[in-house]
Amino acid sequence: MDFENLKNIAVKAALAAGRVIQENRNAKILVEQKEAGTSHASQVVTEVDRACEKVILASLLPSCIEFDLALLSEETEDDGSRFEKAYFWCIDPMDGTLAFINKRPGYAVSIALVAKDGTPQIGVVYDPSSNTLYHAIKGNGPYKNNDPWNIKNTNTHLTYVTDRKLKDTPRSSEIENLLYLKVIQLGLQGVEQIDGAGSVLNAIRVLENGPACMLKFPKKEKGGGSIWDFAATACIFHELGLTATNFNRKKLDLNKKEDTFMNHEGILYTNCGDELESPSNSLLDY
Repeated sequence: MDFENLKNIAVKAALAAGRVIQENRNAKILVEQKEAGTSHASQVVTEVDRACEKVILASLLPSCIEFDLALLSEETEDDGSRFEKAYFWCIDPMDGTLAFINKRPGYAVSIALVAKDGTPQIGVVYDPSSNTLYHAIKGNGPYKNNDPWNIKNTNTHLTYVTDRKLKDTPRSSEIENLLYLKVIQLGLQGVEQIDGAGSVLNAIRVLENGPACMLKFPKKEKGGGSIWDFAATACIFHELGLTATNFNRKKLDLNKKEDTFMNHEGILYTNCGDELESPSNSLLDY
């Protein structure tokens, strides 16, 4: 498989969708409701989401024919082809729609190529607000604006990155206990919170504001994000040698059969380094 060529196609598609977002970010946008998870953020959709998907598919569909790829996209019904082909495109045309509606940063375009076994092979993320492109190919290292990317954790506090404020999050006291345990283990000066973005840009904020983490507990209700919210950033994290797993530190199920939601296993993204590698010293020891 020509992953370099496919990465270039995905980058072109992400930048095209980003231009659509940039052209409409100050416009009055009609907001619609859709069937999705239990959170308000997952239930809103706009004409801009659909326009982004349209330009992305214009770039990616020819590659599906040429390379025999399946496709999974947030605004298109899942046809199940991802279970039959060796690889599938996994697309979030505009993650963080709620931030876009509220005219604040926090939205991004996300495109991944995922193997049938759920292993991300390519991850492309474009942040239209800052005009920043992130990408990775499995085994090829991560890139930021096409330059090799090495992150540095410079903060003296632990950054907790979240879609909603901790006080508004279910099981907030348990999360707070986990965070402060890690503060003590790392000798940090406390916890600071960054909130309000979609899952894709939240993962990037973990990388940009280290030491940092984002997490979601497993839950019974549908939600917790979907496959397309995590596939691209998981590839980037893996290429940085960092944790992008389910809550129990197992491989993310990025080709889930029952539906696309990730509520069944939760999420753990962290850039706290080796301190999280030992189970006896894990963020999850509680």
